[in-house]
Amino acid sequence: MKDCDNIPNLGIGIGLRIPHYEDIFEKQPDIDWFEIISENFMVDGGKPMDNLYRILERYPVVQHGVSLAIGSPDPLDFDYLKKLKALTKITKTPWVSDHLCWGRLPGAHYHDLLPLPYTREVIQYVAERARIVQDYLELPFALENLSSYVAYKKDEMTEWEFYSTIVEKADIYMMLDVNNIYVSSRNHGFDPKVYYENLPLERVLQIHLAGHSDYDAYVLDTHDDYVCDEVWKIYAEVYPKTRGVSTLLEWDDNFISFQQTWEEALKAKQFQQSIHDKKGHEKLKHPKKVLIEANS
Repeated sequence: MKDCDNIPNLGIGIGLRIPHYEDIFEKQPDIDWFEIISENFMVDGGKPMDNLYRILERYPVVQHGVSLAIGSPDPLDFDYLKKLKALTKITKTPWVSDHLCWGRLPGAHYHDLLPLPYTREVIQYVAERARIVQDYLELPFALENLSSYVAYKKDEMTEWEFYSTIVEKADIYMMLDVNNIYVSSRNHGFDPKVYYENLPLERVLQIHLAGHSDYDAYVLDTHDDYVCDEVWKIYAEVYPKTRGVSTLLEWDDNFISFQQTWEEALKAKQFQQSIHDKKGHEKLKHPKKVLIEANS
């Protein structure tokens, strides 16, 4: 069974975005790591790669993709996978992740993360493809849960059952987005706690945090605002159950300064410290009994 014992905890990171390049290169902030969108750097050279090499001189980098479309009906794109694997050799990423979605049809790419029907047939199809991807990349491969806005009449199970079964059948990992859990729970009317309490959290190798847009009747995963209290609460409950994994803040629109973004990400360390302090307090309240045998 896959677990994350051999997956490094890189600490707290943020997504590498162009509006922050100037501050990063000039100030070289003391940030743990950056996550890149793989497709932005799957090129032969030029300015994107120059910037990436500058980042790699100082920081660990993890690759996160948006175009694999693992659940699409067309065959796996090995030209894409070849470029993706070549980039992993440059970045030395400890793992690769993408989304549990579809987004392609033969001859068309929708450039969107579209939800899949939660059926046993789709589980079998996606799990086999995910296994192939992980074997080809020769790295731990993780699928991320989506924020969703529609459901299928043919669904045979809940999202968490679908997600869990795929990663276990494929023997891969989870890239768990706790904001997406909250967004989907609001849109579909389920309890987020039921979602994450029924996941194999030992397979989580990274957590995503983000802000969203709340329109009361529905919620959109926009990555353009601060993380709300409800999402921080989910993070505080999920993080210790993963035995501690790398945490990343996504901020992709309506950008604030790099320093403000980093300060928002650092809130995760405060939650981690509070969890650590709570555990220490519990140990003091309930110390283990120690039996001391007298020398005979």
